Amino acid sequence: MTSLAGLCFIIFTKEMLRLVDLVISRGISLASLGNIVMHLLPSFLVLTLPIACLIATISAFNRMSFDNEVIALRAAGVGFWRINIPVIAFAGSVFALTMVLSQWGQPWANVSLKTLALSVIEEEMTLGVDSGVFNEPISGLMVYVPNPGQSAGDKKGVFISDQRNPAQPLIIVAQHFQMLKQNERRQIGIRLFNGTIHQIPNDASAFHQVTFGTYDFWMPSPFQSAKAKAKRTSHEELLEKLEASGGKDSGILRRLVEYHKDTAFPVSTFVLGLLGVPVGIVSKRSGRAGGFAIGVLVIIGFYMLNVLGEFLVTTRAVAPIVGAWLPNVLLAVLTAWMFNHARKQ
Repeated sequence: MTSLAGLCFIIFTKEMLRLVDLVISRGISLASLGNIVMHLLPSFLVLTLPIACLIATISAFNRMSFDNEVIALRAAGVGFWRINIPVIAFAGSVFALTMVLSQWGQPWANVSLKTLALSVIEEEMTLGVDSGVFNEPISGLMVYVPNPGQSAGDKKGVFISDQRNPAQPLIIVAQHFQMLKQNERRQIGIRLFNGTIHQIPNDASAFHQVTFGTYDFWMPSPFQSAKAKAKRTSHEELLEKLEASGGKDSGILRRLVEYHKDTAFPVSTFVLGLLGVPVGIVSKRSGRAGGFAIGVLVIIGFYMLNVLGEFLVTTRAVAPIVGAWLPNVLLAVLTAWMFNHARKQ
């Protein structure tokens, strides 16, 4: 139990440090950070509810068995299956909650999280331009700052090639610049000082050159197109992509497994809840720590089976639906065998 708690603490601390880094070094506000954490909760609960359901039933029946309460109930004429009615109701309620989170909460949260993350970056960060390299903030636009190591208040020299309109390409050079942003219009830009705009049409004789003292160069946010694409790919679209790749795209195969796991994981929550009954009864001689340890081993084995199923799918040994449901089938067989063993005791 101590080692599991330590592992969970390490994982939690690592993730929290990443989030703290967003606040300190990336300029993300605490309100935006809290919004991100709320969007992560559905995925977190889908993974942890099966564990919680198993540990809860193991703890309850391990205590009842250790105090001989199960024997007393059986001696009073209460049947073994009647004792399990509250467990079935509890596991069924957790199953229903996990199903809702898996089918609707998690897909919505994943898509919304992508849009939210892009919006946070768009609203709270300005356009980053690295010195000494060619930057392409959006397609068709290239920005080059020749002087590396400049301070934020003394940015000298900038070269901009605007090829967004092939009929009228522009070359802009300026001696100084500063970054701009306009959240209301979802735009970011560069304020240029003491420069020249060169328009190079197809007809070389029609060359135009304009000098300026101050010029604001605006561009649409580079995150708008990404936010428009932030949607979940449907099962039919994944099948079409897989067929187009000849069934060899491992990434698409993994995503198909995830689609089937949206149903398989809630079912595993119900099965794990039932499995906790015989595990708690059989492990009474080991004490409370022994029952918990067995539960941890079951959880580790279950997640290893999920990894194995995904591996078999990516190697095209089994179909995605088989890889997603294989752990549940093996878990159900184990549960039935242990139920029969506990009933005979």
